[in-house]
Amino acid sequence: MDERFSTAAHTIVVSDLHLADAEELDPNRPLWKRFKQPDLFMDASFQRFLEHVRHQVPGEIELILNGDVFDFDSVMATPHPADFKVGWLERLRGLSAEEGKSRYKMSVILGDHPIFVEAIRDFVLDGNRVVFVIGNHDMELHWEAVREEFLAALALSEEDQDAVRFCEWFYLSNRDTLVEHGNQYDSYCLCAEPIRPLINVSGRVRVRLPFGNVAGKLMLNGMGLFNPHVESSYIRSLPEYMNFFARYVIKVQPFLVWTWLWGAVATLVVSLWEGFLPAVRAPLDLEERVADIGRRSNAEPRVVRTLRALHVHPAIFNPWKIARELWLDRAVLLALLIAASFQLFSVLNLFARLSVWWLIVPFLILLPPFIFYARGVNSDVNNLQRILRGLLPTIGAASGVVRVVLGHTHSEQHTDCDGIELINTGTWSAAYHDVECTQPYGRRCFAWLKPGSSGTGRVAELHEWLDPGTLVILRQPPARQEIFGIGRRLSSLLDGTPRQ
Repeated sequence: MDERFSTAAHTIVVSDLHLADAEELDPNRPLWKRFKQPDLFMDASFQRFLEHVRHQVPGEIELILNGDVFDFDSVMATPHPADFKVGWLERLRGLSAEEGKSRYKMSVILGDHPIFVEAIRDFVLDGNRVVFVIGNHDMELHWEAVREEFLAALALSEEDQDAVRFCEWFYLSNRDTLVEHGNQYDSYCLCAEPIRPLINVSGRVRVRLPFGNVAGKLMLNGMGLFNPHVESSYIRSLPEYMNFFARYVIKVQPFLVWTWLWGAVATLVVSLWEGFLPAVRAPLDLEERVADIGRRSNAEPRVVRTLRALHVHPAIFNPWKIARELWLDRAVLLALLIAASFQLFSVLNLFARLSVWWLIVPFLILLPPFIFYARGVNSDVNNLQRILRGLLPTIGAASGVVRVVLGHTHSEQHTDCDGIELINTGTWSAAYHDVECTQPYGRRCFAWLKPGSSGTGRVAELHEWLDPGTLVILRQPPARQEIFGIGRRLSSLLDGTPRQ
């Protein structure tokens, strides 16, 4: 194990790149999965970013890629011929998380993102180190074969490979900063057993995917006009949905409701089925597993166990909660409303001959209670902020750090909470509000931990990478003040020229 990971002067944290396979342009559907088309890839910008940072720092840099670097769930490619069995659902929505299939998906991602691979390789060969913290969308990095596929693509010497490390769900940087993706505090997206992430499904071992991943795979992979990286793409008001359907969906996917319905039902079934399966485990090597996680994360075994104990409860243990998130409760109630209206009309028709238009009357009478219920259902997907505010002091005390750096929410943030500094680095993914991908969502942000003045320990800054122009704008929040989203005060402007 490379001892260089125990200390760090300069640490850069980036999250949520969401690298996946490239989507070929379909002339008949040019906007279908527009966000996955190669011209929107961030690879070249990321390469320039790393070059710029290397110019700013004279010594070694610790780069932490904090989860969802790879998006295995959105990879739709399948091999022909295949060395493994591919089911009908996998052909429609993407391969499952078995080791061989996950390795194939990694090879596809790396093949479509050679510039990213080159950027990481050059960064390591320049004397720096890289840490991958597993998030919910790259949970298949738990497979050793997948990690080997990535290292093989880097084509590094055995010595240089030691400068690349993979961590299960967290990493302690320089004993002052806890870096987590953040999905472990999200009941819809957490790895239920990060120490034991594997399950046995009908004789085949695979990584247990959380509900959010299954929904993305079985639903959103078939709804190509919705951008999975930004919620405003698919969470809209009724007038917005009607306008969206009329402008885009009716031409490309007129049976979208059917696609949603069967995808939602499949998501519910798969999530509950796999979620309740016991983890594949070997009880006698549990302590060895915990110790290994601790070594790679710079943490003692007790810290591993404590942080694991702070994780939230998986949502799959509440099937009704899952059904509500999928809107299946409203679908069932609407079907019952229509059935009740028809039944009432049939009964009345026994006593008097009624026009078929009278079928609408009981429906309109029963509709207001349905609307009242539907409007009263609030998703709790975005409860991560509230949960963190309650857990952050305990997380800091358990890990002995002064700050926590997260990703996952795609919303940049720099704040102080009960004495613990909290940073969220947002997203670098192809997140856009609109189908044409002309209205970007968020900023390409990163956390920069650097030595403070007069030996006071490291300081943390949240930066935004502006490209082209190789400019980095630094924004810092006022001390001890709650700020959600990036701070508004411009502290400094750095200019530099990237290496060619």
